[in-house]
Amino acid sequence: MLPTISVAIITYNEERNIQRCLESVQQIAEEIIIVDSFSTDQTEHISNEFNVRFIQNKFEGHIQQKNVALQLCSNAWVLSLDADEALSNELIESIVAWKKTHPSKNAYSFHRLTNYCGKWVRHCGWYPDEKIRLVRKGKATWGGVNPHDKLIVEGSTGKIEGDILHYSYYTKDDHLKQIDYFGKIAANEMYRIGKKTALLLIYLKTIVQFIKSFVIKRGFLDGKTGFQISYLSAFATYRKYSLLRHMYNENNHNLKNR
Repeated sequence: MLPTISVAIITYNEERNIQRCLESVQQIAEEIIIVDSFSTDQTEHISNEFNVRFIQNKFEGHIQQKNVALQLCSNAWVLSLDADEALSNELIESIVAWKKTHPSKNAYSFHRLTNYCGKWVRHCGWYPDEKIRLVRKGKATWGGVNPHDKLIVEGSTGKIEGDILHYSYYTKDDHLKQIDYFGKIAANEMYRIGKKTALLLIYLKTIVQFIKSFVIKRGFLDGKTGFQISYLSAFATYRKYSLLRHMYNENNHNLKNR
């Protein structure tokens, strides 16, 4: 039996992205499932212009929400996308060709190419950024540590040619907002599992992150965009671990004042 695909997407206030995402999967999807965290913009209205199943569910974490979407899919294969992603023309053609085969693997990965403030980024460790996104239903689940989710697959994986196009940040301010948002989630997760860090280690991790992105991963080849990404990636590291350290300091202060 040839493969059929359900596309699973989670959303929250994605009115500027969701149409592009949905348009890109029209040729390859037998079903589209959207699990929304009670958006307050036009996400639902735009989504319902397409043939989708739109479900609203309380957000308890990226991993949890993506697993809800995964379980709601009814086809043998599930393609998981973020709302700010879309399939390139090459990837659409590759998946159309793949659907005429009898796949032997339980999952398939693609490259992801990110657009940052209007520029395509091919260095800084951002490309090829291989992601497993197409999985056999029942053979994979979302895991990892929020907000860094990943598909955990039972069995072997393959690769399909073509890029997921990731429209990550439209402005520097978008990037800073996400650093703050993801930093809080990451710090809470690290605090929950008892991970600690020292002030000197925070500075070292920050410096190492910049060197890794700008020098080792050749971010300098992306020019000013590469420098900005590398600088803000280092700041994201500093922010995340500083928040974690603040949580421990605050907890110790509260214990002393009891």
